[in-house]
Amino acid sequence: MKVKDFDVSSAERAWQAFQRSIGVAAIHTPKEYERAVALTNRLLDVIGEDESHPLAGLLDLVGELVSAYEAREHPLPDAAPGEVLRLLMEQNGLTQTDLRAELGGQPVVSAVLNGKRAINARQAKALAARFNLSPAVFL
Repeated sequence: MKVKDFDVSSAERAWQAFQRSIGVAAIHTPKEYERAVALTNRLLDVIGEDESHPLAGLLDLVGELVSAYEAREHPLPDAAPGEVLRLLMEQNGLTQTDLRAELGGQPVVSAVLNGKRAINARQAKALAARFNLSPAVFL
């Protein structure tokens, strides 16, 4: 599509419908952040690990919005998900065994902490619930 062919009226109507439908278009306040995190969790429930799901792009978009808000409001040092998990474990006095329910067993926790295994969407959601964070922190 050429920029000159862009139909502003149609885009405006679609954007307003999108905002009403999902309740999140931008994140500027803690309340909007909470809605965006809830939407992320709901999308993770629906999509799981299916990267070809029709809503996968929406999950990516909302995840980017959540990440941008968190970076602005609660900056974290640039760290791999396994490093973030290690820090959270230390801060909360947890062992690898304590996270077996969220990650699927102590060997999986060890592999994540050592950077040999990535955290999947289900695991990110479980960790987010445990630590009261956005799943985006672990992805």
